[in-house]
Amino acid sequence: MPNGCNTEMNINSRIRLQLRLQAVIFTILLLLAVGLLGWLSTRHSFQADWTAAGRHTLAEASLQVLAEMDGPVRIHAFSRAQLSPELRQRTQELIARYQRHKADIELRFVDPDQQPQQVREWGVSAEGELVIEYQGRRENLRVLGEQALTNALQRLLRAEQPLVILLRGHGERRHDRQANHDLSQWAGQLAQKGVRFQPLNLSTDPAIPADTRVLVIASAQLPLLPGEVEILIRYIEQGGNLLWLSEPDTPVGLEALAEALDLHFLPGTLLDPTGQQLGIDNPAMVLVADYPPHPVSQGLETLSLFPYAHAMQLFEDSPWHGTPLLNSLPRSWATTGPLEGEIVFDETRDRPGPLTLGMLLERPVQQGEGETRQQRVAVIGDGDFLSNSFIGNGANQEL
Repeated sequence: MPNGCNTEMNINSRIRLQLRLQAVIFTILLLLAVGLLGWLSTRHSFQADWTAAGRHTLAEASLQVLAEMDGPVRIHAFSRAQLSPELRQRTQELIARYQRHKADIELRFVDPDQQPQQVREWGVSAEGELVIEYQGRRENLRVLGEQALTNALQRLLRAEQPLVILLRGHGERRHDRQANHDLSQWAGQLAQKGVRFQPLNLSTDPAIPADTRVLVIASAQLPLLPGEVEILIRYIEQGGNLLWLSEPDTPVGLEALAEALDLHFLPGTLLDPTGQQLGIDNPAMVLVADYPPHPVSQGLETLSLFPYAHAMQLFEDSPWHGTPLLNSLPRSWATTGPLEGEIVFDETRDRPGPLTLGMLLERPVQQGEGETRQQRVAVIGDGDFLSNSFIGNGANQEL
């Protein structure tokens, strides 16, 4: 064999040997690097945010809220493992950003199909909804994002507990009794969100507390004294917020209050034959299927049910901005006739639907020098829908 060929073969052999040595050295270095990283990971934690939009970091406002929170936070995420794997992953990634700064934040996924009782008790209505618990208070969150979550944590952190005053002394529904017609389930859910309740009998204590966030008139059955009505009207004139659950054909002397709100209650009871198609025999069970675009009704997509309700109208040219929140279906009507036997629409006596049985009122009021705020009043022509007997029907609890 010529010498040139031998020389070329020797060179090729050396090159292959060098390549093998380099491969071995690279493998050893790689293993050492992996081992070193593994060792470091058991002792130190570090994560840099290399994303363009900072998706792995928290805003300064979020960090401040977390720094103020003392004690564990429990977050329950209601989503189906098979139906929403991407939603679960996004939820886990969002909560992980908070957990890096507060180790006692616990995330738990709940399958709503396997826990229907918990879904009902906590008023969960949307796939991916979060229920956040902190120091005995609870808040539902339907929007997945840092700003929404931080705002919810801020509300839970807030030391102030809004005061809700419930009028008493006239046969009203009570927040502290378990009777079917009372409101203990509704009040219990709000209490878990930090709301505190206090009854008030104006005949013995004629002063509405100055820190009242909302005054509730829950289906009064007996007439109020004229002096009590004057106190209520003065409360409205001074910018107080009100939730009024009214009942059909119940003369309780609140006509002057309705006039102060520029409201007129229609006589009679609302009837709705639509329920018969759903197996509801009582035509006085009114169904509400559509809701206007409003923060109160945001996310409501299910029927709500109102037994024995009556309708109302807002006066024209009223200074109040009125939003008809609850409207009966077109097949409904209001009747002053008997609610027994065969019930049919009587055009000489009845008023055809759709009719409004829930009105939201707002107007700006002065608060301090040069400051204004929105005064809010909600008037619902039925109190049964919030009662212990009916709050679990349809979207009543969520509403």
